[in-house]
Amino acid sequence: MRGIKYSAREKLKALKLWRQDHKDILWVAKKMKCTERSLWRWLAKYDGNLDSLENASSRPHTQHPNAHTDKEREAIEQLFKNNPEISYTEALGELRLSIAYKRTYFGFWRYVVKNNLRPKPIEEHNPYIPQPYNTPEMFGMKWQMDVKYVPQTCNKTKFKNRFYQYTMIDETTRERFLFAYPNIAATITVDFVKRAMVYFGYIPHKIQTDNGPEFTNTRAIECKSLKEHPLDTFLKKIGVEHQLIRAYTPRHNGKVERSHRSDNESFYKYLEFNSLEELRMKMRQWNGIYNNRPHSSLRNLDGKRAWQSPLQKRAELTQLLKDNKLNKDNVIILKPRYFNKYDKELAYQY
Repeated sequence: MRGIKYSAREKLKALKLWRQDHKDILWVAKKMKCTERSLWRWLAKYDGNLDSLENASSRPHTQHPNAHTDKEREAIEQLFKNNPEISYTEALGELRLSIAYKRTYFGFWRYVVKNNLRPKPIEEHNPYIPQPYNTPEMFGMKWQMDVKYVPQTCNKTKFKNRFYQYTMIDETTRERFLFAYPNIAATITVDFVKRAMVYFGYIPHKIQTDNGPEFTNTRAIECKSLKEHPLDTFLKKIGVEHQLIRAYTPRHNGKVERSHRSDNESFYKYLEFNSLEELRMKMRQWNGIYNNRPHSSLRNLDGKRAWQSPLQKRAELTQLLKDNKLNKDNVIILKPRYFNKYDKELAYQY
């Protein structure tokens, strides 16, 4: 068939069916989707060697009538040699004025690129090199907080309202606290932080967030007339530092972002709920599963991987803190500020 190139093995197969197996030539042509004339042509070329059936070059032996002439080639080469910074549009105009060049802009550009008359400048590629991150040795030193959408595919309610998941994770132990809200706002963020402190049982030294409007008011720093964000006001009141990551760089909040991927893979993929209360109940159950299953990212004091759950890691650090075994190599360990009495059930009360 026109436009189809057959390999040498396909041609040999067709000839064997025709000459050795004594199949009808029309049957072979139909099976191999070729013409009778092709079979006769292959038979004439075949000398018992497979190489004789290889496809010959389809490159034309004569030059195309519209190909560039020697005069045009010399003019183009000389133009770019004398003016290396000239643009393609200006060069095309110069050629049309000097030698009555008749080709289109695209045809001219393709000829220049194909013959490497004006190579593209090499762009310096600076790949991202991850910098070492110092994870705290004691829980309570740094929390990461973020908010994400609850997938609408899990929502079986009548009006399909949008729900949001607030997440707080401790960098050292990977212990998390989750809570669902019907919307996002600054006051809701403050409420979530209070619930997280009740859940964990201590007040952290630092909380890290992105630059979302539910976490900070970046314009308040530039314009003193704007009011301070409620979250910043609350954290200053209790003596907690609020650290912001670089804008549009979610990898700086990588631990909480990675936990969101675990939510999508192991929780939201199978979740269905009909009300906000049901979502909070199932989210609470999933949070318990997450905090009690082993995590490969946890490390022991020697830096080796320790297959522990976040709660086991917290219990281990608590015991080491009581035994005063964490202060080594003059590393200052900040002790978490505990509540006198706390109950995790209070964190889930509406």
